[in-house]
This record gives sequence, C-alpha cells and structure tokens, in this order.
Amino acid sequence: MAVNMKGRSFLTLKDWTPEEVRAVLTLSHRVKKEGRGGRARQRFQGRTLALLFEKRSTRTRCAFETAFGEEGGHPVFLSTLDIHLGVKEALEDTARVLGRMFDAIEFRGFKQSTVDTLAKYSGVPVYNGLTDEWHPTQVLADLMTLEEAFGTLAGRKLVFVGDGRNNVAHTLLVGCAQMGVNVTIAAPASLQPAADVLEWSRTMAARTGCIVSAMTDPREAVKGADAVYTDVWVSMGEEEKSGERIALLTPYQVNDALMAATGNKDAIFLHCLPAVKGKEVTEAVIEGPASRVWDEAENRKHTIKALMLATL
Repeated sequence: MAVNMKGRSFLTLKDWTPEEVRAVLTLSHRVKKEGRGGRARQRFQGRTLALLFEKRSTRTRCAFETAFGEEGGHPVFLSTLDIHLGVKEALEDTARVLGRMFDAIEFRGFKQSTVDTLAKYSGVPVYNGLTDEWHPTQVLADLMTLEEAFGTLAGRKLVFVGDGRNNVAHTLLVGCAQMGVNVTIAAPASLQPAADVLEWSRTMAARTGCIVSAMTDPREAVKGADAVYTDVWVSMGEEEKSGERIALLTPYQVNDALMAATGNKDAIFLHCLPAVKGKEVTEAVIEGPASRVWDEAENRKHTIKALMLATL
C-alpha cells in the first residue's frame, strides 16, 4: 500500500502507522544501497535544514548533517549558545521564524513539549533527534539493523536489558510492537517501563501479532532472544544518580554469560551508543562477533536520510 508522508513531522513513533514505518525502513535499505554503490543524488538541492541542539551528540548530528549535505542540501547547526531557544524569545516565535527560513527542523534536547511546539508553530516538518521521553530516529536504525541481520522483523525477539523507563526502552517498545517484533524489557522493579507505554505497545502488538512483556530477571528475559540491547545506566541529566544506578543495574550487565543465556548462537548485540564499556556491557561483547553496534550507528544516517526524503 502506498503511503504519503510529505510534510509530516516525526515527533514520536506513536504518531506513525506500521505501514508508514515500514515505508521508511524500505527506503532506508534503498538509500544505503545507493550510497554503497556510489550513486550520488542531489534530492535536497536548494533545501535548508535547521539543527537545534540542547544536548551534545555524535551520531544524531553527524547523521543529519551528512545525510542532508550529501544530497545537496544545506544543514545549519544551532546550539543554545547560538540562538534564543526559549530564552529572551518565546519558543513559538522562534518556531515561526525558523519555519519561514528553513525547509525542515531537527531538535535534540530535553523536553518533548519543545519539539511538539516547534512542529505546531513552524509550519515545516520537525524531526525529534532525542528528548527525555522518546528517541524515534534511533529506533528506526535499530529496526533496520535487526532486519539486515535476520532478513525479517516479524516474529523476531528483542530484549532490552537495563533502565527500562528511559527514552530508548520506551521507543523500542513502540517500534517493535509496530513491526511485529516480540519485545521484552528486563529491568529492576524501580526502573520498569511506564504503564501507559506498555499498554499502548500491547494494544499495537495485538494488531501486529507479537508479544510485549516486562520482567525483572535478565537471564529469563533473554531466553530465545535474537537481539540483546542495552543503553547507558546513567542518562544525560541524571549524573547525580550514578552511584545508585550502578548498584541497581550491575546485575543487568550484558556479558558473555548473558549472551549465552539466549540459547541462540546467532543472537546479536545492540547499543544506541555512547557506551561505557565495563559497565552496561563488557568490552568482550561490544567488540565481539555478536556486536552490530557499528552497523547500527551507520544506519542512523540511512534511516534519517530516508525519513527526510519521505517527508520532504
């Protein structure tokens, strides 16, 4: 079924249908193949992209800049030191001005309400490069990587181990449910996913024919997993909780023993990066044969390019 996403913003995966996510993933594989084949295109020639960053970034910034630039577009990086982003100027006014000057806006920062407001008032597509609540461009790359590894998504099993209420875990619940991937969150009782996100994902999973679950035992959770996924134990802005989180999450470290507990010799390891080796994952795993984290990082670029092609 053909889908039309022109002019759409990408604020959270929940706003998009499984058919729309599927269309972007299919396009992602195509643009990756184009890039590997050296077929340069200029599909963003004459277009401009505003990149708004409250938080530091390696993969998100580089993915947006290279994806847009190599297609002939002009990305402009703007940090909180460069423009009035809710300081000395109403956010709504900033959104209106940027919408008059740019063809699209990317935002990476703290509040989901900021990216929502930018989309409401700018009049151009707005892309969520990360907020405290959601990380949708990351999960597009995760799904693409899973599909590259196994050929299909439906019926596969992905297990996230660690802080189950962070933005990546929540977005994985949504994205996996949309694509028919069985998804389990293994986290301490105090760091379980939000009830409303679980409920939404289970409702979607009933439509797509997969299972969404959450538990506290990591070894039980990873049985039969095709992919084991983790993230840093201390998210940006929560550094003061470092000691508490390390004590709580040490039993959830992804190591050789946990990978072996999958019972699947072909199971892969995923991580959104940056990683703290020796904490949430051992060096042996992230540098080992099961690791697909570098493919996953590269796929940020291809999925983001596909997203912008679909919406612009």
